[in-house]
Amino acid sequence: MLVEKNVPLEPWNTFHIVAKAHFLLRVASCADVQQVVADPNWGSVQKFVLGGGSNIVLTGDVKALVLKVEIMGRRLLSETDQNYVVEAGAGENWHDFVSWTLDQGYPGLENLALIPGTVGASPVQNIGAYGLELQDRFDSLDAVDLQSGVVFSLNAAQCGFGYRDSVFKHGAACAVQGDAVRPLGLAGRALITAVRYRLPKSWRPIVGYADLERKILDTGVAQPSARQIYDWICEIRCGKLPDPAVLGNVGSFFKNPTVTPEQCADIIARDPKLVHYPLSDGSVKLAAGWLIDACGWRGKSVGQAGVYEKQALVLVNRGGATGGEVTTLAKAIQTSVYERFGIRLEPEPLVV
Repeated sequence: MLVEKNVPLEPWNTFHIVAKAHFLLRVASCADVQQVVADPNWGSVQKFVLGGGSNIVLTGDVKALVLKVEIMGRRLLSETDQNYVVEAGAGENWHDFVSWTLDQGYPGLENLALIPGTVGASPVQNIGAYGLELQDRFDSLDAVDLQSGVVFSLNAAQCGFGYRDSVFKHGAACAVQGDAVRPLGLAGRALITAVRYRLPKSWRPIVGYADLERKILDTGVAQPSARQIYDWICEIRCGKLPDPAVLGNVGSFFKNPTVTPEQCADIIARDPKLVHYPLSDGSVKLAAGWLIDACGWRGKSVGQAGVYEKQALVLVNRGGATGGEVTTLAKAIQTSVYERFGIRLEPEPLVV
């Protein structure tokens, strides 16, 4: 077991913020995790799980033992008349995995193309885009308890999926069930090693999204294939979102807030152009990017942290931005949106 010291983290966070890990261990298997948990020197220390670094804002050096997830592998696990079940190691690049599924003839993840990050992070965030959320295709996952080293599996219900939410984003509060105590949150307590997805053989395109509907009108392709949707989404995302390799960012920085129909109507009375989407539960989702843009933040900066000119929902590193500058900018945006609309924006990334 090789624990590296003072490892630069700038290459491993897509915001490209300069920071270092005091200690870092590369995890290539479930056994690697169990070994560190059982180690007398490292087993009891605080641990920080790092995948692709696409959903974190570093505000300083990481003192916890960083577990850099590099568990690889992709395979068709099983097949029925209705579905393909495919499995990938937690360290696999998410977009590469989506591309692989299409290459193998397993459609269903194409709407989630070009989302940065790793497979292991996908259920943590319940990633979603263009009318599809991960929970719609999720089957199960394997993980290791970072306290005991025990390997366990979770199905969709046990993951507690919500909008950009899961059991992995909540602390270890517990509920008593009979004689047993059940943890309600797994944040910081588990490392995901593999994830499985259930992809439908009776595939149907998901195109109920403005940008995709526009593509259908522009191209005249009324019944796009999974590959066509994949290509469209890659084109759309490249036109809206900066490449993290060129301009540091974590994608969408804030969650789209949900409000009651009455709250939405109140805002529309003052701002008729409000971008909003009615949801099946009766609530209304508001476009956070529109709210930020309406407050005049597009293109503005705090130090070297800025709001992307093409999409106000994206905060970027203009070169040498610190985590402090990013969080200061984010808080200023939150204040502006609350003062104008009475809406509290919630950040998507984890601030470390």
